[in-house]
Amino acid sequence: MPNRLANETSPYLLQHADNPVDWWPWSPEAFAEARERGVPVLLSVGYSSCHWCHVMAHESFEDEPAAAYMNEHFVNIKVDREERPDVDAVYMEAVQAATGQGGWPMTVFLTADAEPFYFGTYFPPEPRHGMPSFMQVLEGVRAAWVGRPEEVAEVAQKIVRDLAGRQLDYGKAGTPGPEELAQALLGLTREYDAVRGGFGGAPKFPPSMVLEFLLRHHARTGSEGALQMAADTCEAMARGGIYDQLGGGFARYSVDREWVVPHFEKMLYDNALLCRVYAHLWRSTGSELARRVALETADFMVRELRTAQGGFASALDADSEDPLTGEHVEGAYYAWTPAQLREVLGEDDGALAAGYFGVTEEGTFEHGTSVLQLPQDGPAVDAERIAGIRARLLAARAERPAPGRDDKVVAAWNGLAIAALAECGAYFERPDLVERATEAADLLVRVHFDAAAGRAPRLSRTSKDGQVGANAGVLEDYGDVAEGFLALAAVTGEGVWLEFAGFLLDLVLDRFTAEDGSLYDTAHDAEKLIRRPQDPTDTAAPSGWTAAAGALLSYAAHTGSEAHRTAAERALGVVQALGPRVPRFIGHGLSVAEALLDGPREVAVVGHPEDPARAALHRAALLGTAPGAVVAVGLPQPAEGGEGEFPLLAERTLVRDLPTAYVCRHFVCARPTTDPVELAEQLGAVRP
Repeated sequence: MPNRLANETSPYLLQHADNPVDWWPWSPEAFAEARERGVPVLLSVGYSSCHWCHVMAHESFEDEPAAAYMNEHFVNIKVDREERPDVDAVYMEAVQAATGQGGWPMTVFLTADAEPFYFGTYFPPEPRHGMPSFMQVLEGVRAAWVGRPEEVAEVAQKIVRDLAGRQLDYGKAGTPGPEELAQALLGLTREYDAVRGGFGGAPKFPPSMVLEFLLRHHARTGSEGALQMAADTCEAMARGGIYDQLGGGFARYSVDREWVVPHFEKMLYDNALLCRVYAHLWRSTGSELARRVALETADFMVRELRTAQGGFASALDADSEDPLTGEHVEGAYYAWTPAQLREVLGEDDGALAAGYFGVTEEGTFEHGTSVLQLPQDGPAVDAERIAGIRARLLAARAERPAPGRDDKVVAAWNGLAIAALAECGAYFERPDLVERATEAADLLVRVHFDAAAGRAPRLSRTSKDGQVGANAGVLEDYGDVAEGFLALAAVTGEGVWLEFAGFLLDLVLDRFTAEDGSLYDTAHDAEKLIRRPQDPTDTAAPSGWTAAAGALLSYAAHTGSEAHRTAAERALGVVQALGPRVPRFIGHGLSVAEALLDGPREVAVVGHPEDPARAALHRAALLGTAPGAVVAVGLPQPAEGGEGEFPLLAERTLVRDLPTAYVCRHFVCARPTTDPVELAEQLGAVRP
């Protein structure tokens, strides 16, 4: 008998709709039920492509005795963290404060007032590695609830007080300057893995936002060390097993320091961010590897994550069915043995592929299988033969049972994808990618944006199959979607995307901003939780705080709006405070700070659309490496013509009747130019 999750739209919640656990979705009714029954709430938070979420579900939530105990003694709430990042954030903060670590699945026990009093992540079905079993935890919580209710209430209230005391106070911090960014670079250098690329040890995550900062820092200062760290990390990841050597795209992280064995789930946000980073690396260096990876990752997103409505799905699972055993196991879709290569390719090409991709008899993964890599010392072979081998292996892999796909469209992550695809399409002369970005943007406007009369306009967090979800967008949705729209405006010359970005950013100013200029993750009128979430640090994607700051800064450069510029500068106070101390965790904020220090530069290109000389200037503008430069392209606008879709184009005319580019920064403009080479020099471009 399906439980209450059967009517939900979240793929993750639907995965649990047939559990014997009587799950509730997050709702006031669930807490009212707990209050009426006098029992605690068991909150379980995860997401559809989370490997250990699936493991705990199979071991415990599908287990009849465990489910019966949960149903009798708890009200059980299941939350998709990707739909409700606000709920996830406030309880993850409590878990990390109490235990020093966090992760998913997240298991939290609450009072009927939603106050947490006991925490954990994955619990095994039997005691293991010092962890209690899930049943032991349930029984222990039940015993405390019944036998020591005053103690439980006191603990819960203390945790809520402690969380309230962690309120951020960065309103007095000034904007970050060159000294703070130099200190951030020094801090990154200390944590850099000079042998393997990346930062820190295992597990090792792709440092997308930090890589963007390093590229921008190099563009502004000429720091060769910053560029080398970015380029070497990108090459190490692209050669490692974390990158899909057949189909393109990146897995979530590497379980080892060498980038060999990934955690195989593929997330939209990782691939959108990395696609853009590799495109920007190519823009800075002309690296053919960076070009190939950027395009393959863009093509992966379009091929495997694009939905029928034109948006992009959230993720592909790590697990899939092993065709030999019929069991769902991690990596079954991606790993190979030498025998499997020979079966598809024959003896000669099979042996060549094994050497080229680092597939050994011992295996680099599990059960003698290997994850495909591109070892530095692999055999030299002709590109045409390898392309044929890749195509045959990809076709053979397509016959395997595919990983599941989480089809929900998350606004923020689609904003990141729109920016990446628009820029890749422009850089690499792939208009089809710009079309896919435009279609995703259209979907967000049509389905996710609600400006109905009689209620406050808002952006919805998710949709599925073209139907909007019930959850309000959070700050990262507004910031990342605005960023995507601004990138699309720069590439297409369609001012409507600048207009939409401005509308979203006005809502940020009105509904997410505190008096001191700091930003909250939820709107003023959002559902009240035990704490209003407010986190300026990056997770796997840019923090909402710094994503919004970046979009505000770009919009101000486009329009001259002092209100948006001031809001961006005030929000960046957090980067002055945290950048020198924890640069790995505020990389996007550091990138925005680089743009602030550089201006950002404002580029206006005017000419007639059919004139190839205008296209050449436009391309040179987009390929400029000046951090955060904004680009507007359109028809010339004489002084008496008024302001068109792009304020930057106002009063911009042709020089000698030729398409012309204007570059300004800090209220000073360079000489107008009709020469793409001169424009590239004005924008610090290294021409690939």
